Amino acid sequence: MIVTATTKGIKVCVETSYQPEYSSPAQLHFVFTYRITIENNADYTIKLHRRHWFIHDANNTVREVEGEGVVGQQPILEPGQKHEYVSGCNLRSGYGKMYGTYLMERIVDGKEFEVRIPEFNMIVPFLLN
Repeated sequence: MIVTATTKGIKVCVETSYQPEYSSPAQLHFVFTYRITIENNADYTIKLHRRHWFIHDANNTVREVEGEGVVGQQPILEPGQKHEYVSGCNLRSGYGKMYGTYLMERIVDGKEFEVRIPEFNMIVPFLLN
């Protein structure tokens, strides 16, 4: 399933995938990857500076992750350009969710603004039956 959100012309799409080969349910270790596509549909160039995530696990734990860029990059996107990356998350249960924001800069005037990352679920497939 793909979820999408658009903020000020910046579209963020997220697709998740469970990784059974890296998971160990008996040890309460569930690994998920997520592919994010950021598309600049605005009429100005942007730069991604920071990310801020909230990660909720079904065992009632919440983690907050903040940092520069995404997977070591701070991409600059001209109007019409896309940036795609893959990252991952581990949970202690087979179900969780993530959401957050990117801090972007409008290059033309240096104005910073937040772009919403839509909430997405991470669910081990065998829990859906």
